[in-house]
Amino acid sequence: MKNYLDKIIKQRILILDGAVGTMIQKQGLQEADYRGEEFRDHPRAQKGNYDLLSLTKPDIIKGIHREYLEAGADIITTNTFTANRISMADYGMVEQVYNMNFRSAQLAREAIGEFENSAESRKHFVVGTLGPTNRTASMSSDVNDPGARSVTFDELVRAYHEQASGLVDGGADILMVETVFDVLNCKAALFAIDKVFEEKGTRLPVMVSGTITDASGRTLTGQTLEAFL
Repeated sequence: MKNYLDKIIKQRILILDGAVGTMIQKQGLQEADYRGEEFRDHPRAQKGNYDLLSLTKPDIIKGIHREYLEAGADIITTNTFTANRISMADYGMVEQVYNMNFRSAQLAREAIGEFENSAESRKHFVVGTLGPTNRTASMSSDVNDPGARSVTFDELVRAYHEQASGLVDGGADILMVETVFDVLNCKAALFAIDKVFEEKGTRLPVMVSGTITDASGRTLTGQTLEAFL
């Protein structure tokens, strides 16, 4: 796959799809929609848990992928922006993290397969996305204690390892550490991805998208893009 991608990107620009969250918001889904039948009696509210929809409303997620394919996207990102055990702890859905990632990659793969069979034979790709989590490893979580941290490097590695495993098993062609605002979180993600590749005896292309927070051109932790790299 890496050799194939290397060949294509020398021939033309590949177009990445757009945001999934805003497309989901347009659906006007309610609590019951997020829960589905499988999680109807779950003790915590699930409205806003977009990644869960890969399990409870797969047709909606696949439909969003289809819209981006029809708009000309070459690369489809999975619905997994917060599908990690750190973020899912807020919803009480830690046990579903692997399933969310596996099924999300499958849905993107299915959408591409159906589109290529019906519309065109040009090759499209699935990018398994690993979001930044809702915690930072570099910055204090307590203004009165500069050494305080809400998450450790090892906890991030565990979370990203689980997520990457599900994405690879589900059929992702590429992995992307997405919208990351902390270089230490990013390093944990890349370390975890390498561990997954070693364990599975495979290696996929890896992308990183970093977040620049304002006009100064710096990340949330104060780094320039050059320093981040």
